[in-house]
Amino acid sequence: MNPVLQNILTRRSVRAFTDKKISREDLDLILKAGIYAPSGMNKQTWQFTVIQNQNKIQELAKAIGKSLKRDANYNFYGPDTIILLSNEKDNSNGLADCSCALQNIFLMANELGIGSCWINQLKTICDELEIRSLLNSYGIPENHIVWGIAVLGYPEKPNEIKPKNESVIKFVD
Repeated sequence: MNPVLQNILTRRSVRAFTDKKISREDLDLILKAGIYAPSGMNKQTWQFTVIQNQNKIQELAKAIGKSLKRDANYNFYGPDTIILLSNEKDNSNGLADCSCALQNIFLMANELGIGSCWINQLKTICDELEIRSLLNSYGIPENHIVWGIAVLGYPEKPNEIKPKNESVIKFVD
């Protein structure tokens, strides 16, 4: 089978991670894949904010959980690393740009045996006082929305591959 298609077919969202650390070399490959994603009009106005400090990861998870009235133990599924993808608020392609980058990140991580999951909770709460204060402390520009978070780590167990609905494909003659 084509190796690119094989990678796409085997990537799954991971929601349970081991304590194993992601190497800087692997993280650099993952980030390179992200920045080579397409962006509308090639503006590349996004930012990739990488956090591996577990205290900061938990601090953000707790603030999001509080804002969204989630379980007090909410922790992004316990990843080793998170990457916050943000883009300028007035960039009409911001969400699409970050989405393309996230997919590249997920595919590269999968190729390296690293699990991933997309967390999309920040997009509507970025400007709440506590959240914005944290984002500012992480160096995310005031004029940015965080469109998604890639949580990354080594999977605790293999994920089940579920069948896809191929009836959604329609050909027009």
